[in-house]
Amino acid sequence: MPRLLKSLVSSIALFLLASCAAPKSYYLLTPEGPAPAGGGPGIGVGPVSIAAYLDRPNLVFQESGNRLAVAESHRWAGDLENNIATVLAANLGRRQNTGNVRTYPWSDDGDLRRQISIDVRQLHGTADGDAVLEAAWRVYSLPDRRMIASKSWSGTEPLEADGYDALAAAQSRLLARLATEISRSL
Repeated sequence: MPRLLKSLVSSIALFLLASCAAPKSYYLLTPEGPAPAGGGPGIGVGPVSIAAYLDRPNLVFQESGNRLAVAESHRWAGDLENNIATVLAANLGRRQNTGNVRTYPWSDDGDLRRQISIDVRQLHGTADGDAVLEAAWRVYSLPDRRMIASKSWSGTEPLEADGYDALAAAQSRLLARLATEISRSL
């Protein structure tokens, strides 16, 4: 078989294999609702950092004690750190009754009174049918950048159904609960 024909057959085979791959699904974490419109006390949310095992486009599931699975066909619809910051900002705005909430990075802190930085240590599903979140946060007063609180929180939330849709929904509910805990620090 001539070389050009072999190359063409190989290309067609690769194309057929690629077209048989499982379709990808994309997920977003969602807030409980929009932050209030208008002004109010200024709150800056971020930076948000995530554990190294979460720093990927894929959702993560804990299969057993120390074994994690990465869902190849189930991915975040964007940057997970930014999605977490956006969800927490909306939820905190609702709890603090302010529409003056920004996510990191912002151009200046002139009208911000507080900054909350968050470290997400765990955020995944479990074989028991739960979503898990463990996070630590620090609250700084602005403009003096003095730390006024440093706390951590962990929680679990049951999945209401099987599947990754239910996992993202349970993780969103966990972020709402985390926003309640952070709000108490303000």
